[in-house]
Amino acid sequence: MARKKTIPLRVCIGCQEKKSKKELIRIVRTPEDTIEIDFTGKRSGRGTYICPDLTCFQKAVKGKRIEKNLQRPVSPEVTGRLEQVLKEKGNHSQS
Repeated sequence: MARKKTIPLRVCIGCQEKKSKKELIRIVRTPEDTIEIDFTGKRSGRGTYICPDLTCFQKAVKGKRIEKNLQRPVSPEVTGRLEQVLKEKGNHSQS
């Protein structure tokens, strides 16, 4: 009998909903202490997940959830870059 593969679920830090790991974007604090966007989901370091949706991003920034989850202050450059990536992702998903 074939074994069913389990789909890993993660919680979006914006909307607090459980979704499959593949639907979400991972933000990671690397061992070098830099904060980056991890599209592969395999970078080493402490990670947190967010929907590719600007409203979720805005909720996460307003509540400082990215900083809390990564246990580091997040610079405005990083949040600006993340917002730009989410805007690009949103445009691609609508077409």
